[in-house]
Amino acid sequence: MRRILLESLSKRPLTEASPGPDEAALAELATSVDHAARRRLGRSLSIREVDAGSCNGCELEIHALNNAFYDLERFGLRFVASPRHADVLLVTGPVTKNMREALERTYAATPDPKWVVAVGDCAVDGGIFSESHAVVGGVHEVVSVDLHIRGCPPSPTQLLKGLLALLERAT
Repeated sequence: MRRILLESLSKRPLTEASPGPDEAALAELATSVDHAARRRLGRSLSIREVDAGSCNGCELEIHALNNAFYDLERFGLRFVASPRHADVLLVTGPVTKNMREALERTYAATPDPKWVVAVGDCAVDGGIFSESHAVVGGVHEVVSVDLHIRGCPPSPTQLLKGLLALLERAT
């Protein structure tokens, strides 16, 4: 055991370096989302994330939007704790029977104009969980969906592009 531990400390990890993202393109994309939100709403975009029964893969990517690299707050985009303060509901995962009522109540508590974005393959049609007895189906089975962002999970950049497409279509 000691030999394995010493070998693992002396060798470099067998991982590849991540590709360097284009920081200028990311900044331009986030600025476009902010401008579209201000044009449409007159203020910044407020987002409420709702987990309707997912595996948390999509949540990790959504939470990455708040990290130091993406830092959405600098572009005026923000996550809110209450649906009463939200413009967009980002819903992840297939809607389980246990979460159906919670999603309906969250949707009802969100003021108009509101948009619902189904994030990930599971939110679109139930994904690999669609045959489960505990799953109602995709988000569209419970509330009306304005935008689907496919992926398992979609990257933060794909999420930003989806929000921009949503705002551009709404204006």
